[in-house]
Amino acid sequence: MTEYLSTPEGTIAYELSGEGPLVVLAHGIGDSRHSYRFIAPALVAAGYRVANVDIRGCGESSTGWNGYSRTDIAGDLVALVHSLGGPAVIVGHSISGGAATIAAATDPGPIAGVVELAPFTRRQSVDLGGLFSRRDYRTGTVQLAKVLLSGSVKAWLAYLDLAIPAKPADWDSESARIRTTMSRPERMTVLRAMMKTSPADAGAQLPNVRRPVLVVEGSADPDWTNPRAEGERIITDLPDGVGELAVIEGAGHYPHTQTPDELLALLLPFLGRTLTSTTGVDHA
Repeated sequence: MTEYLSTPEGTIAYELSGEGPLVVLAHGIGDSRHSYRFIAPALVAAGYRVANVDIRGCGESSTGWNGYSRTDIAGDLVALVHSLGGPAVIVGHSISGGAATIAAATDPGPIAGVVELAPFTRRQSVDLGGLFSRRDYRTGTVQLAKVLLSGSVKAWLAYLDLAIPAKPADWDSESARIRTTMSRPERMTVLRAMMKTSPADAGAQLPNVRRPVLVVEGSADPDWTNPRAEGERIITDLPDGVGELAVIEGAGHYPHTQTPDELLALLLPFLGRTLTSTTGVDHA
């Protein structure tokens, strides 16, 4: 059942399930909480209270927000954790990985740890060499440029086809749902607004994070010519000993959708270590 958090700018929709230490799931651009459809039930079964969030402008959350930066999204996530009662681990995908970083750095009290899935957490630039050497990177960059310039739903679906190299069994119905959602002008407007934001605000906060961070990259992610190297750069920018990196072989930009079992094998031990230290409840 959908619940709502009211903020001065709008409403954040989320679904709360289970009992135990709190885990907040935050998706990426052009998406909704439905992207965690394979992860959320497994976390509930493992003994966690799961808040699966539609970030501002997406899913059942309201549109018309003043901004869509990672800092803005971080504020919403922190407000939700305060409302539900922490400590919590925030799992953030793509833009929400950067938002989770900011949340942990700026309001660490209720944030026990952060999991960043294929995160945009550092200032980016187009890899000119990669445009020539890696076809999926070149094609993905072109499709995203079409989305940004024209709001093409067809281009967004073409990008997703690259970003999820091996499709889940329900992909026909899921891609149809995404097509319908992103054909709504207000939702495409939000996607394009998020694409225009810079992850520099998250990158500036990486040195200030004092909570455990797990960065998960997919080796076949078309958003970088070398996803492992991007993850290593994030770890380097964090304080020593704070971050750890895992790379799922063959996964694209959506490991929670494409390779949920492999992700859970990384996520559950991290949650057990991180939330046990703060709640005293053993979920290892």
